Amino acid sequence: MNKYGFYTTVLVIVVLFGVVLGLLFGIPKYNVWRTKIAIEAAQNMGKAEMARAEQNRMIQIEEAKANLESQKLNSLAEIERAKGMAKAIEIENGKLTTKYIQYLWVRNIDKMDGDKIYIATEASLPILEARDDNAIK
Repeated sequence: MNKYGFYTTVLVIVVLFGVVLGLLFGIPKYNVWRTKIAIEAAQNMGKAEMARAEQNRMIQIEEAKANLESQKLNSLAEIERAKGMAKAIEIENGKLTTKYIQYLWVRNIDKMDGDKIYIATEASLPILEARDDNAIK
């Protein structure tokens, strides 16, 4: 073997020895670094989940506040409606005549469910329900 072959062999052995030593010390350090990165990623994911949960909680609180405000306004509207009805009764001297009750019923027909047909009868009372029992069979 010549002089260059010997130096080349020694150089290859030294490089291989250096690579092995580097791996012996580098792999554990790499594993520690990789674990730290994984922990940080998990913590960031946890922070994102916490932020999302906080946002959802705030949305629910705002929806509850809006619902409360709606209920308050509905109750105020109901109070005003009752005041109006009391005033209307007062104007009529506390008397509700059958004609006025019929007028209110006809006026509110469109607010009732189902199909309605108003038929004036001899007694001036509306027919509230009519059914043909023979048609059911």
